[in-house]
Amino acid sequence: MSTAGKILVVDDDAAALSSLGEAMSREGYDVTLAANGEEALRQQREKNFDVVLTDLRMMGVDGLQVVRAFKAAHPETVVIVMTGFASMETVVDAISSGAYDYISKPFRLDQMRLKVRQSMEQAKLLRENRDLRERVQESDLRWMIFGSSPPMVEVFKTIAKVATADTTVLIQGESGTGKELVARAIHRLGTRKDRAFLAVNCTSVTESLLESELFGYVKGAFTGAAGAKRGIFEAADRGTVFLDEIGDTSPGMQSKLLRVLESGEIMPVGSSAPTHVDVRTIAATNRDLSDLVAKGKFREDLYYRLNVVTIQLPPLRERLSDLPLLFDFFLKKYSARNNKTLAVHPEVLPYMARFPWPGNVRQLENVVERAVALNTSGVFTVEDLPEEIHAAQKIALPPKDGTWPTLEQMEDRYIREVIEATGGNMSKAAEILGVDRRTLYRRLEPQKRTAEDAEKKIP
Repeated sequence: MSTAGKILVVDDDAAALSSLGEAMSREGYDVTLAANGEEALRQQREKNFDVVLTDLRMMGVDGLQVVRAFKAAHPETVVIVMTGFASMETVVDAISSGAYDYISKPFRLDQMRLKVRQSMEQAKLLRENRDLRERVQESDLRWMIFGSSPPMVEVFKTIAKVATADTTVLIQGESGTGKELVARAIHRLGTRKDRAFLAVNCTSVTESLLESELFGYVKGAFTGAAGAKRGIFEAADRGTVFLDEIGDTSPGMQSKLLRVLESGEIMPVGSSAPTHVDVRTIAATNRDLSDLVAKGKFREDLYYRLNVVTIQLPPLRERLSDLPLLFDFFLKKYSARNNKTLAVHPEVLPYMARFPWPGNVRQLENVVERAVALNTSGVFTVEDLPEEIHAAQKIALPPKDGTWPTLEQMEDRYIREVIEATGGNMSKAAEILGVDRRTLYRRLEPQKRTAEDAEKKIP
C-alpha cells in the first residue's frame, strides 16, 4: 500500500475523473474515485483521506456539501475545490466552507501535482496539531491549548516533534512567557513521562550550593554534611532535569554541566568517583546565549550541546490574539478558587490589549488573580485593573509632535514610572512588573550606561 497519502477524487465527469485519478496514482498516492457527491459522502463515512479533490458543480450533492461534510467529520482532511465556472462568489463560498485551496478548470497537471503536495504537508501538520492537543489534554497540561496565534502554533509543532526525540532542548524567551511549562509539556509528552521531572533555578542559589543541589555530596564533604545526599541529576535518573536561567551560571558550573551532557557522569561534592546518570536535560534562559558566547561569558561548547533544538517563546505583546483565551482561562481559574462568578465588561480586553505586558503571561495571571480577589461588584471592569496598566494607557497617547515612541521606549518609560511610583523600591517594582529583580536590574543596565555616556560628553 502507498505511504505517500490517501486521495479521494470526486467528479461527475467520467473522463475528467479517470484522467485525474490515473495522474495521482502515478504520483504514488492511494487514490479512490467517486463519480458524484453522494458517492463521496459514502466514502467519507467508510474511509479516512488526507486530501480530497472535488468538482464544485455536480448534480445532487455538490462540491460545497462535500467540503462541509468532510470538514465536519474530519477537520484534518484537506479539500481542494475544482471548477470550470470560477467567480469571486464561488471562491468565497468554497473557502468559507472549509476548502484549503481552489483551482480553475482546465488546469495543468503540474499545477495540480504541486497543490496536492502542498495539501499533503498541510494535512500532516493538521494531524500533528490534533495529536498534540489530544496528548496535551491527556497529560493534564490544558494550558497549552490556549494559544492559536502563528508564533504559538510554531511552538506547538516543535514540542510535538521533539517530545519523543529524547534530545537536549533549549527554551528561550522573556521572563513570564512560560518556559518551565513548555519544559513540563515536553517531559509529559515524551518517553520519560513516568519518571521524575525536577527543576532548579540557576540564579536562586550561590554557585557552591547549586553544585550540591545538582550533583549531591558525600558524607563529610563539608562542615555540616553529616550524611550523603543525592543531587537533582541522580534523583531524576531516567527522567528529566530542567535548568532554568542557565545563562546566569558561572564558568566553573558551565564546565561541570558540559561533563554531564557529554558523558552522563556527575561528580558529587567530596567524591573521588563519578556517578553515571541517564537524564534528559532541558535548559531555559531569558538571555541571548549566542551573544554571551560572543562576549566570552558562556562556553561555546556548552552552548552547542544545549542548542540541539531551540524553542523561542514569543512575548505576550507579540501574540495578543491569544489574550482573550488566556484571560478567560485565568478568569475561570481564579473565579472558581474564590467561589465567584464574574461578568466581563466589553471594554476590558481592548483596554488590556493596549498594555505592553513586560511581565508577559505571568503578569497577566497576577493581574487577573488580583482583580478577581478584590472584586465585589460581580462585573470585571477596567477599574479592577491595577494602576500600572492605567499608567501605560496615558503613555500610549500620541505625542504632540506626532512622533510615536518605539515599543522599547514605551516599556522603558513605563518601567521608570513604576520604579518612581514605588519610591525606588526595586523589589516592589519587580513584583508589579511581574519579573524578578535580576531581570529588572539587567533591563536597567543599558539605560544606566546610556546616561553615563551622556555625562561623559558634557564639558
